[in-house]
Amino acid sequence: MRIIAILFSFFIYQHVVAKIRLPALISDRMVLQRDVDLKLWGWADSGEKVTIRFHGKIYHTQPDAAGKWSVHLPPQQAGGPFLMEINELVIRDILIGDVWLASGQSNMETPIMRLVDRYPEINVSNNHMIRYYKVPTQEVIQEKEEIASGAKWYSATATDVINWTALAYFYAQEAYRHTGVPVGMLVVSKGGSTIQSWINQAHLKEFPALTVNKDALAVLENAAVDQGANKWYHADWDDRDWKIATVPSRWNETGLDVKGTVWYRKDFNLPPDMEGKHAKLYLGTMVDRDSVFVNGIFVGTTSYFYPPRKYDIPAGILKSGKNNISIRLTAHANDGGFIPDKPYRMSNDEIEVDLRGEWKYKVGQDLNVLEQAKKQLPNLQTMGSMLYNGMLYPLRDYQVKGVIWYQGESNAGDPNYGKYLKALIANWRTTFQKVELPFLLVQLPNYAPKSVKPPVESGWARVREAQLQTALEVSKTALTVTYDLGEWNDIHPLNKKDLAYRLFLQARRLVYGEQVVSEGPLYKNMKIDGNKIVLFFHPSAGGLKSREHRLKHFAIAGEDRVYVWADAVIQGNTVMVSSNEVPNPVAVRYAWSDNPEEANLQNKAGLLASPFRTDNW
Repeated sequence: MRIIAILFSFFIYQHVVAKIRLPALISDRMVLQRDVDLKLWGWADSGEKVTIRFHGKIYHTQPDAAGKWSVHLPPQQAGGPFLMEINELVIRDILIGDVWLASGQSNMETPIMRLVDRYPEINVSNNHMIRYYKVPTQEVIQEKEEIASGAKWYSATATDVINWTALAYFYAQEAYRHTGVPVGMLVVSKGGSTIQSWINQAHLKEFPALTVNKDALAVLENAAVDQGANKWYHADWDDRDWKIATVPSRWNETGLDVKGTVWYRKDFNLPPDMEGKHAKLYLGTMVDRDSVFVNGIFVGTTSYFYPPRKYDIPAGILKSGKNNISIRLTAHANDGGFIPDKPYRMSNDEIEVDLRGEWKYKVGQDLNVLEQAKKQLPNLQTMGSMLYNGMLYPLRDYQVKGVIWYQGESNAGDPNYGKYLKALIANWRTTFQKVELPFLLVQLPNYAPKSVKPPVESGWARVREAQLQTALEVSKTALTVTYDLGEWNDIHPLNKKDLAYRLFLQARRLVYGEQVVSEGPLYKNMKIDGNKIVLFFHPSAGGLKSREHRLKHFAIAGEDRVYVWADAVIQGNTVMVSSNEVPNPVAVRYAWSDNPEEANLQNKAGLLASPFRTDNW
């Protein structure tokens, strides 16, 4: 455990910065979007020159004052694999094709492992021209520049495919089969997530419960960070304005009312014959957790109160003249500090330096301030945007062909779902700087036991309606109907293959401009004809047809707003709905339930009509 703690602290506190650093997404096996201007970006040391070699051309840039660099590549034709060199880094096996951003909740991230019994062809998948990247979950209160680490690009060969999520795999296969160009699936999802967690604060401003005060949030963010991290242990750090403390002593003994992190620094001089020699540090016992640096180099850590601190100073660190010891000390109560009557010295066979006495100190993080900042943000636990901030925003410079959105289960019955969905589309189009970024929406499937009663209130039906209205009102969107693909007893239905086919059918029309029937009959309006209601559909419906002999799941109501099951008959391009129990009908609902599996109105292409209602009750 001590070795693990030492290694962990080394990676956290040691100031080791590569000359060039790339986003996790820009890595081996990545897919770049074809036929558009591309942007590559990363970070580098100040003054470092950045050279990119790709596809026979060379590009030059350098970092800005914050250390970030970027370069634009002209549109590339589909193909690959290619190799890219960025200074000393080499990225291999790059494809140029179509990149799809797939997002939502658990049905978007259903692992492909669950489907191998149903689709045994998964086990022998051998497609190296489709790729997959799952963005790790990262929920934060402010927008992040980088996604969390730990993921990589996978192909769909048999050794890699088991790492995929199911819908991404079948959609990529369908897209590649039809277009013949490489496909990249960039999956950005989290099971159980609500739609508001995927929308930034600016687009949630009409929902006060989901937004927080920016000024208070800035205070909170500042208080949540150790201000000295990666800075205050440098040998030449300017500590002239730091306060003086006596070592050994406890925080509460010297009036330091802090719980959190305090940094300590002490300079000492060594004679020339100590240059580069090995030595040992004896730092008594500290409360609670320490990390120790000599001349800016990490030399040791202890993660809890009791053990005596004895650290080696490796050869090559000490120098003639002025040297520095810096200590990062963290305690979660105000009794942190150095235990008295313990040894505090640096020594070897030739010299001993007494480290007791005056040290300079500065508070890096005070958890009291953090707790006070949280009190100014009472809705911090209910705010939206946290998945957007940590998972979507960092991708803003990565070009994509379009978005697949499969979410809604966690918002079932939410009256604001339609507003949220429109806000999300507008938000993401702004983020990716594409005013008509295509969105393929997956309507919620059927779920829960089938009801024998006529339509009653249904949270899932309300979300389906909001999804339909969004597709009708927002340009460059399309809705895929799925209420026959679900499972009444499993919220994660396994038939992702047929869903992928229907989704890409919509993409063929919406994104690739093909003249293809891609959706079922779409309700337009109605009229009352005696004891019947006549339903009209948009001309693009592709004809009306029943999946079985008799239409099912139509219900009709009179002025009392009480629905009963109805008879429904196709007449040309209309549907006539009636019931002997309702002599004076005023409204109709179709497929209006959590599980309308038996609803069967479709067009001649076999695509189902979306659930709808003619009332606004």
